[in-house]
Amino acid sequence: MASSSTNLNAQSKFDVFLSFRGEDTRTGFTSHVVEALRRKQIQFFIDDEELQRGEEISPALLNAIETSDISIIIFSKNYASSTWCLDELVRILDCKKRNGQIVVPVFYKVDPSDVRKQMGSFGEAFVHHERNFPGEVRVQKWRDSLIQASNISGFHDSRSFRNDAELVEKIAEDISKKLEDLADPPNFDGYVGFNSQIERIKSLLCLELDDVRIVGIWGMGGIGKTAIAEAVFHQISSREYSNHFDGKCFMRNVREESRKMGALYVRDEAISRVLGESNLKIGTLTINSYIWKRLRRSKVLIVLDDVDDNFIQELESLVGQLNLYGPGSRIIITTRNRGVLGVNSIVYKVKGLEHDKACELFCRKALSRKNRSDDLLELSKKVACYADGNPLALEVLGSSLRQKSKEQWYNKLHDLTLISEPRIYKVLKISYDELSPKHRKIFLDIACFFKGEQVDNVTRIQDKPTSLRYELEFLADKSLITISYKRLQMHDLLQEMGQTIVREESEEPGKRSRLWDHEDVYDVLTKNKVRINLFDIIFLSIHP
Repeated sequence: MASSSTNLNAQSKFDVFLSFRGEDTRTGFTSHVVEALRRKQIQFFIDDEELQRGEEISPALLNAIETSDISIIIFSKNYASSTWCLDELVRILDCKKRNGQIVVPVFYKVDPSDVRKQMGSFGEAFVHHERNFPGEVRVQKWRDSLIQASNISGFHDSRSFRNDAELVEKIAEDISKKLEDLADPPNFDGYVGFNSQIERIKSLLCLELDDVRIVGIWGMGGIGKTAIAEAVFHQISSREYSNHFDGKCFMRNVREESRKMGALYVRDEAISRVLGESNLKIGTLTINSYIWKRLRRSKVLIVLDDVDDNFIQELESLVGQLNLYGPGSRIIITTRNRGVLGVNSIVYKVKGLEHDKACELFCRKALSRKNRSDDLLELSKKVACYADGNPLALEVLGSSLRQKSKEQWYNKLHDLTLISEPRIYKVLKISYDELSPKHRKIFLDIACFFKGEQVDNVTRIQDKPTSLRYELEFLADKSLITISYKRLQMHDLLQEMGQTIVREESEEPGKRSRLWDHEDVYDVLTKNKVRINLFDIIFLSIHP
C-alpha cells in the first residue's frame, strides 16, 4: 500500500480519512498520527494545509470521505468552531450509516461529555453557530452528529495514556488491526490439495520455540510454492494466532523485482517493512549496526518469494546469520533453485498434486456444478493426467475448457496426446495457441512489457481503453493473467513461455516483434539493424 496521499483524485481509494481541526493539532498530535500510519504503510487522506476552501465541501473531498474504509475524528478544543469540520462529521456519520464505514473518535484533551452535551468550548462554538445560522437545520444536524460520535467506541480519555507517543501508537495499532479484519481473505480455490503441505510447513517452522528458523520451500515453476507460502503467512500472522510478530512482510516476486529495481532495493524494502519505516534506504551490502540492533530486538516474520541466484549476496546479508533477529523470528524462502538455500535452511520440496486432488482442481476451473456429467468427469481425469500434478497447468487447462462443447474437449485431449512427454511448457502453450491473434498479441505484450504495471497506466496508452479492459478480463478468465491490487500479474512460468515464443520468432533480436531486454535493444540500435518502435524504447528506459 502507498504510505500516504493528499491528492484529491476522484478515483482515489483510501484506507483512512482524517478529520481534525488544523489550528489545534496539525503540527502536533495529528502529525504524529500521520507518521504512525505511514510507518505501518496505511494509505490515508489528510487535507492539505493550503487547500482553497469554499463554503461547502468540494466533491473531491467528499469522494475521499466516501471511499475511505475508516474515518478517524480527532476532537480537539476548537473542533466544533469549524463549520467545515462539522460538515465533514455529518458526512462521515452518513457513510457509517449507509456503507458501514468504521469511525474511530479520538478525544484529544477534551471531555467526551463536553462533546456529547455541547458544553465548554463546544458550547461556546454553538453560541456563534446559532447566531450566524439562525433557525438553520444544519445546526441541529451538527449537534446530533456530535452526540452520535461521542457514543461510538474509540479513544475517549487521552489522559489515561502516559504520553502522546503511547496514545498515537495505540491508535495506529487499532487502525491496522481493523484494516486486517476488513481485508478480503485469500482466494483458496487454487489451494486444493495443499492443506497437508501447508500444515507440514507450519510444523517445520516450530512456532512454539524461541529459536530463529529459516524454511525453504523448493520446487518447479507452477507447483504451488507461492500459494503455500501465502497461506502459511496469512495463517500464522493473523490476529487469532497465538504467536505475535513485531514486524512482518511478504516480498513477492523477488527475482523479477530484483531485475527491475535492483537486489539491494528489494533487500532494503524488506527491512523497511519489517521495521515499519517509510522508504528506509541502506544502499550498501553491509547493514549498519543500528539497523541490526533494532532487528535483534524484534520478532519478525519474513517471506521472500521466488528467490534466484541474482539475490544470493543480498540474501546472505539478510538471513546469513540467525542471531541477527529476535527470538522466535521466522523466515520463509520460496525458490526453484535448491542452491540458493543455505546450510541454515530447513528445505521442503513441494510435491505435485495427487491424481484425485488434481482432478478436483481441474474440475473447479473447467466445470460448473450443474455440468458435471459422467462423460465430462471421465474426460477430466484424462486431461488432468497431462498436467502431471502441476496446479498452474491444471488451472490454465481447466479455464480454457470452461463452457466448451464436448467436441472441443475431445480436440483438447487429442492435442495433449500429441505431446510425447507432459512438459509443462508444452501443456501451457496449447492454451496460448487457441487464443485469437488479438488475444495472443495482448498476452505477449504483458509477458514482455506490462507484468506488474497498473491497469490504468496500460489502458491509458491504448486507443480503446474500454475494449482493452474487456480483453484483459477474457485473459483473466482463462487463468493466463490475474489482476491484483489494480495491477497486471502473470505467473512467471507463463511469462517465460510468452518471452520464449517471441525469442523463437528469430535468432536475431532485431527481427523479433518485441524487444524488452536492454542488452538486445542496445545491440540492435548500435548495429542499426532495424528501426525500433519509439514506444518500446521509452518503455524499456522506464523498466531496464
